[in-house]
Amino acid sequence: MDDDFMTLVFGGNIEATQLLLRIILDDPKITVIETIGQFEIKNQNGRSVRLDIHAVDANGQHFDVEIQRANSGAGAKCARFNSSMLDTRMAKVGDKVPNLKPSYVIFITERDILGGGFPLYHIDRRIEELDYESFGDGSHIVYVNGEYKNEETPIGMLMHDFRCTSADEMHYDILANRVRYFKETEGGRVQMCKMMEELTIMTTIETARRYGVSEDTILADIMKQFELSETEAKEYMLKKSA
Repeated sequence: MDDDFMTLVFGGNIEATQLLLRIILDDPKITVIETIGQFEIKNQNGRSVRLDIHAVDANGQHFDVEIQRANSGAGAKCARFNSSMLDTRMAKVGDKVPNLKPSYVIFITERDILGGGFPLYHIDRRIEELDYESFGDGSHIVYVNGEYKNEETPIGMLMHDFRCTSADEMHYDILANRVRYFKETEGGRVQMCKMMEELTIMTTIETARRYGVSEDTILADIMKQFELSETEAKEYMLKKSA
């Protein structure tokens, strides 16, 4: 139940992400065509959000999956903001009416933060005066209760696998094989260390910019701190400002 590690497991892996979405949304027909870990979306005001896992399926639906250990990172306003950013991603310049496909913001939380004891919570807009008929805007928010432990259900088995520290104890082979690769093979460990270093560098740049540190100072600092060449450091700087 760690967002950085889960980004490794699911980011770029269509098969694993497809399994995840099919179980959570109870839809075996979901066909993922793209999945990206640590995907950044910016709005016109310069505000950005970094999604743990961003996926698109064959029908053009967009999915944002967030793994949250702290309750504060999965609040209602976070869900609303992430949903709006997915709409920003889908809207095209020049469209009089934005052609928005359905979107799903999914929070997988370590605790049952909504407190009802259910494995899943589905939040959709409804019309009060029409007997709570669905508004039908295509925007969906789903909370997954990481504490759910009924392993006789697919979602219970999935949450068990999220809590596992050993691949041998996991139910789903697709996930077990990914975890085994990163934890038990030299190539996987190297890839994991590289990603963690990249995340650390990018977080360092983001924090320094937030406190108004000049670009030249940031460049010099990350070159020294992470033993980067000037070319490598500039690539990280451009990646953050893209």
